[in-house]
Amino acid sequence: MEQIFFFQNCCSKEKKPLEIYFFIDPLCPQCWALEPILKKLHIEYGQYFRLRHILTGKLTALNIGKKRHENMAQYWERTASRTGMSCDGTLWLENPISSPYIVSVAIKAAELQGRKAGSRFLRKVQERLFLEKQNVTKMDVLVQSAEEANLDVEEFKNDLHADPAVKAFQCDLKITSEMEVDEIPTLVFFNENIEDEGIKVTGTYPYEIYVQIIQEMLPETPEPLSPPPLEVFLKHYQFVATKEVAVVYDWETADAEKELKKLMLQRKVEKIPAKHGVFWKYIG
Repeated sequence: MEQIFFFQNCCSKEKKPLEIYFFIDPLCPQCWALEPILKKLHIEYGQYFRLRHILTGKLTALNIGKKRHENMAQYWERTASRTGMSCDGTLWLENPISSPYIVSVAIKAAELQGRKAGSRFLRKVQERLFLEKQNVTKMDVLVQSAEEANLDVEEFKNDLHADPAVKAFQCDLKITSEMEVDEIPTLVFFNENIEDEGIKVTGTYPYEIYVQIIQEMLPETPEPLSPPPLEVFLKHYQFVATKEVAVVYDWETADAEKELKKLMLQRKVEKIPAKHGVFWKYIG
């Protein structure tokens, strides 16, 4: 029962003492590479904070051109090799994205159905982009992602062309400017005292750094929750990388693969090879 409580607790609507702004560009592989750490933070300390995605448009604002496509391809490949979160840079050479603005508006349209719905949709878009090399600016790809994220698809399609989604993205850009966020990913930690400035963390750091910030911002030392059994974790998230499992459970990659293969032999997960590393799909 305690493990089920983790998921209920992290997703509850109760007011939490901290809020974290995650400044993100959906095309940024460094933001994608933060997924294992964010999952671990949610599991261990999710009862203390609420995460809010702020779309920055930092990568999408760059000029499109052949040289930029080559640079982006190399950037993706280097990031995947370094972080263990696979992304296939050949997308930029074979099926380059030319107008990424619509992706950010689509994420805001999904968020109109709730913050959790927006997060699920963002994850599906990232999977299609980084792993499947799909052009996520195309309407059919966005609609399929909405379906997989269990959104109300008709509502999503209507919102995609409505003012509230566009204005929500413009609001995110304004927040990015006001907080002088110049690099991504950036996390800004806020506590309940509106007079206190947030703590800005630009780039990626070891997990312990984020924990230290949470500890310093709370009046009492927070008690981390233990991760749930692996199968419960997989059932909740449905599709995860070996890297994500290894980080959440403090395992070496080989140990994570060993445990995941046990579940594969029980036909509870399916192994999905990627260009860099492996992902696992829960099939129950």
